[in-house]
Amino acid sequence: KVKTQLEEKEGKTFDVFTAVEFKTQVVAGTNYFIKVHVGNDEFMHLRVFRSLPHENKPLSLHSYQSSKTKHDELAFF
Repeated sequence: KVKTQLEEKEGKTFDVFTAVEFKTQVVAGTNYFIKVHVGNDEFMHLRVFRSLPHENKPLSLHSYQSSKTKHDELAFF
């Protein structure tokens, strides 16, 4: 659901977009930290926010880190 948000921010499309690892952090909603394979040996780390159910808001891409590798640790950011 956040792929199009990332593509808009990066100004390109991703043929490969596969989540390979994730962590969560409970706040006033939930932050998801997701390692995504975007093709070749390229990975990105995404921070996605899901609001509380009663707020009825869509998932939002809060921030991301590019130029990551498969072996980079997925950490909170």
